[in-house]
Amino acid sequence: MDPLTLHRWQFAFTITYHYLFPQLTMGLALLIFILKTRALRGDTTANQTANFWTKILGVTFVMGVVTGIPMEFQFGTNWSRFSEATGSIIGQTLAMEGVYSFFLESAFLYLLLFQEKRLGPKGHWAVSLLVFIGTWLSGFFIVATNAWMQHPVGYELDAEGIFHLKSLAAILGNPWAHAQYIHVMVGSVITGSFVMAGISAFYLLKNRHQAVARKGLYLGVFVGLVASLLAAYPTGDTQAKLVYQHQPVTFAAMEGHFHTSKGAGLVILGQPDLEKMELDNPIVLPRMLSFLTHARWNATIQGLTDFDRDLWPDNVELLYYSYHIMAGLGTLFILLMMTSAYFWLRKSLSHKRWLLWALMLAMPLPYIANTTGWMTAELGRQPWVVYNLMRTADAHSLQVSAGNTLFTLLGFMGLYTLVSMLYFFLLMRIIQAGPDSTPSNSSPGVV
Repeated sequence: MDPLTLHRWQFAFTITYHYLFPQLTMGLALLIFILKTRALRGDTTANQTANFWTKILGVTFVMGVVTGIPMEFQFGTNWSRFSEATGSIIGQTLAMEGVYSFFLESAFLYLLLFQEKRLGPKGHWAVSLLVFIGTWLSGFFIVATNAWMQHPVGYELDAEGIFHLKSLAAILGNPWAHAQYIHVMVGSVITGSFVMAGISAFYLLKNRHQAVARKGLYLGVFVGLVASLLAAYPTGDTQAKLVYQHQPVTFAAMEGHFHTSKGAGLVILGQPDLEKMELDNPIVLPRMLSFLTHARWNATIQGLTDFDRDLWPDNVELLYYSYHIMAGLGTLFILLMMTSAYFWLRKSLSHKRWLLWALMLAMPLPYIANTTGWMTAELGRQPWVVYNLMRTADAHSLQVSAGNTLFTLLGFMGLYTLVSMLYFFLLMRIIQAGPDSTPSNSSPGVV
């Protein structure tokens, strides 16, 4: 393989693995804050539940830190030309993520884990709020960095191809960043909700920790249903319309829309054939794509063949499948959580063993949906690292050979395998031990 391909593979591997952890911590941070708010009103079971999930949040946060640090270095080692050209832009948001949010999150997470007795109920509630703010603020600065690469604003480009910061306010106020951020955070809440509901379902199936399990199950289902609906509309809808407006070739590729047409249909299933420029075995909702994009049934949608082949995403098939897997799983999330909410309202959810099994087995699915969602965004931006301004082929480090990159990629894979084993060992110990037996304001214990 050539060095560029290996650089891309290495970054894809490390960032995909890393994001398995922040999506859970960002989702759990909101759920724990909700539980601590209920605990502040005297709900001791909610406090027990919050303390249990704080342990899982803590060990997952550590994994996010360990796997996130190498990515920062890769900007310099593997993507030095990109860093040289855009450093004055992306350096701002990445530095703000570290200074303003990471330290806020990590410092107050310690207090959330170990200082409940000293802080008291109100102080511990305030700490849970600050941890929630820190995790979500961290997510915003990272998304703002990516959004600038998708839709660059607030910059000046000199004759040597170097980007200079013109307006930090424009970067932080980037409409692409706001839409993408809300959609990403909703996705993380789906992950947190499904994991909380799934582990709670496991406890109910095993007839253990019944009170805490019911509290976690009901909260996970309620918040998961709201988040799943928001992921589809308005956040997903807004994001798709921005892609159509600013990256029409990406939109055509991810929708499998090859030829410009009026009243374009929405593809549910089908296999793209790039030789014939058509979809095999398509299942299409007539005119729906035009309506969803323009609110008009007969609106014209540009096809992929309208654009120069050099502007096409590098892997149209993978982009198409990633997008449809994400959208398909999103629909499944709504159906599963609506069914669970229905039985919750009938006060029989905890007795429906088939549904508890479904919730438990569905825990990995939000990880797949979030991963394919990010793949859709990143594959869709190609062949640009900064959309329409800097190609990925011009961004990687020329001094790092293919052999060196392959060696470090294999090293990351081996190291992350060992780290994963440690993470699951700690996670299984926490789940096996279960919540603290004392429902009062007690210390959550050492992870």
